Amino acid sequence: MSGVSRLSAEDADARRMALYSVLGQIPSGKVVSYGQLAELAGLGRAARWVGRTLGQLPADTRLPWHRVLGAGGRLSLALGTPSGDEQRARLRAEGVNVTNNRVDMTRHGWRPMEHSG
Repeated sequence: MSGVSRLSAEDADARRMALYSVLGQIPSGKVVSYGQLAELAGLGRAARWVGRTLGQLPADTRLPWHRVLGAGGRLSLALGTPSGDEQRARLRAEGVNVTNNRVDMTRHGWRPMEHSG
């Protein structure tokens, strides 16, 4: 059996829906990393896939893509690009402080309650 397997269209749709479901729950003023979002959506260590998938969202999406950052709170969308500038503006409008291209994850990181039991 090959280590690399192609996902069926149904599996790919299910992965995207899991991702979008968790993404939609991130509250205003909070952020997560690509890797955290992948883990929370049950997708394991799929940070790069999360980034590529978010990059394919339609321009008019209502999903809060701007709340997803690189590791350690690093903004991965470049300053001076339309998407990078929009991300920074949206985060600032939600009260998220961006300093030196980073967000303080201890202050603004979203930590949904752990399931107990």
